[in-house]
Amino acid sequence: MSVVHDRSNPPSIPTKQFLQPSVFWSIRQGFPVGLSVVLMVGAIALPILLWALISYGGWVRPIFLPTPTAVVQAGSALLQEGLVTDVMASCSRVAGGFLLAAIVGVPIGLLMGTFHSMDRMFAPLVGTVRYMPVVAFVPLLVIWVGLGETSKILIIFLGVVLYNAIMVADAVKFIPNDLINVAYTLGATRRDVLLQVIMPATFPSVLDTLRVNISGAWNYLVIAELVAAQNGLGFRIVQSQRFLQTDKVLFCIALIGVIGLLLDYLLKWISRQLTPWADQTRH
Repeated sequence: MSVVHDRSNPPSIPTKQFLQPSVFWSIRQGFPVGLSVVLMVGAIALPILLWALISYGGWVRPIFLPTPTAVVQAGSALLQEGLVTDVMASCSRVAGGFLLAAIVGVPIGLLMGTFHSMDRMFAPLVGTVRYMPVVAFVPLLVIWVGLGETSKILIIFLGVVLYNAIMVADAVKFIPNDLINVAYTLGATRRDVLLQVIMPATFPSVLDTLRVNISGAWNYLVIAELVAAQNGLGFRIVQSQRFLQTDKVLFCIALIGVIGLLLDYLLKWISRQLTPWADQTRH
């Protein structure tokens, strides 16, 4: 049976749909520097303008939301009361707890992600302890190590170390098996695979993990400085809260945010310098 085509009405050929260009909604296709600056400034300026509108307009009592001017004046008063000493004390505690968590958590994560035996050994412990609230360990730490700086550093350490281990272990597990099999085919030993394949491939993810989890170290700072602290930003926040000095509380919180933002950009810069080959996959 033959099929007769009507030559007067040839079949229509579907036109190919092309992706419309977009600057704002482009997916990993570059972004203008000028627009980036505008968006960043706007994201910071808009909440401040809203805060100023509400506080200066008298919609909220100053004890609940002081004006930006009052917060700046409170910061000036805190500087005269020794705020620089508090900043240095808090930074040293965060640095001590965070570095200790990196020294312990990163190797555990590498072992868990590399060896099934280590994963079976550490996974039940890590999976159980990370759900335990760090605050519950405070009385025990006071009993075990006293009220000094050690207890404060250990609180920050406990809040970060397990997340370091889990995130690094997941990064190792994402390494393609083909990469490891090729190393074995070329005559590599298990030690060679660990040191020359897994660790270099995981290094950018380790740096990103540390950059993300340093924010957790600052979050646990206030808890750490509840333990008989005489200085520190967390101590200032708690002390100001007791006397309903909301302006000082907001200034200390904003200061922690600024310090965290500077650390984040610093760690990003260090990561780009140490692992330039990972720029295409790093967010």
